[in-house]
Amino acid sequence: MSPADDSGLSETYRRALAPFEEDVRRLAPRDAEIIDAHTHLGLDEDGRSLDLDGLLAMLDGAGARRACVFPLHDPERRPAYTVPNDRVLAWAAQSEGRLVPFCRLDPAEDPVREGERAIAAGARGIKLHPRAQEFDFGGGGEMDGIFALAERAQVPILIHAGRGLPPIADGLADMALRHPDATLILAHAAICDQAILTERLAEHPRILYDTSTFFTIDLIELLARVPPERVVFASDPPYGQTASGLHAILRVAAQAGLPESSLRAILGETMASLIDTGTLPAAGEPARGPLITLSGQLARVYGYACLAGPAMFGGAVEQALAMIDMALAACRSPAGDREGTDGEALSTIEAALEAARHLCAQTPDRGEPAARAAIDLIHRVIVHAATAIPDGGVAADAPGGLAGYATGLS
Repeated sequence: MSPADDSGLSETYRRALAPFEEDVRRLAPRDAEIIDAHTHLGLDEDGRSLDLDGLLAMLDGAGARRACVFPLHDPERRPAYTVPNDRVLAWAAQSEGRLVPFCRLDPAEDPVREGERAIAAGARGIKLHPRAQEFDFGGGGEMDGIFALAERAQVPILIHAGRGLPPIADGLADMALRHPDATLILAHAAICDQAILTERLAEHPRILYDTSTFFTIDLIELLARVPPERVVFASDPPYGQTASGLHAILRVAAQAGLPESSLRAILGETMASLIDTGTLPAAGEPARGPLITLSGQLARVYGYACLAGPAMFGGAVEQALAMIDMALAACRSPAGDREGTDGEALSTIEAALEAARHLCAQTPDRGEPAARAAIDLIHRVIVHAATAIPDGGVAADAPGGLAGYATGLS
């Protein structure tokens, strides 16, 4: 359920959300194709779930035309994810072409046979989750078989490369380099080993990175390490929301001074080319240098908000409230000190944090809708704080003298 579906929350949430929605309207290219490369349907063992109508409503709320979809860590996944895979294939068939189904494979349960079966039934990609299925990429065997299947069938493999993993970069890079014709989408901006993976796989012709990460600095750093033609928009429902994920990549792209052509590629054109024709665009250079300009005050807000979001997501409401209070304290400034870009950003952030605090306090009575609304606003605050460029602030090493780098964000 969307946070706005609860009428008791709608006014508070919508009022705080309005400036961020205006950001999206201002920054999104007109008529851009938006494809969410990372979504789920079904039920997860952790209790999260999402149904077909809920996912389509999320896509509609962000103006997304299509999405790639795969099962969650389903309690009925054995044997070999056959039941959840068939459910996703059926839901995709009901979506009138909006959902592109991927099959999820467990390397310990006859993955090549299940992959061949699911692809023959209509799956157009493969999902691997090394944390949930507790595997690594060393040793060959079934993993080589999965990569060889992706090469033969010309379908991409989306790999969880986010939190909760031991170092996997070397094994994954070795496997990828043995299979140069396999297209890989490294999820969550490859934060588990971003620096090493982006370095070792820089020359691989078919590596993509999706943007589904909660912490904005991860996306900013990704654009310093890989060309924008190798970055694809994603939001990870039901854990993330398509609309807030879109807000994040639009702000990060604007901060980096990306041309509209590169932004359109990230939002959907690259994924459209991959899933419709099997091709990828030629890649250029990373869009920005490794430094950013951020005021100390906004950096403090960013840090406390980054602690509040995961606390709220994990149900630690009192801890989340304490961190929101610290973020609000970091917003406070002497009278007359709210001018320029920083001042405008702080005013927007402060209003959102006050609303998030109110919503957090409502969770004992309102439950999940209040929590989701609070998390969404905290995420928007994190994005806004990390991408508000101080007046006159330009990264000294921004490549190409990006003219748009210090303009337009507030």
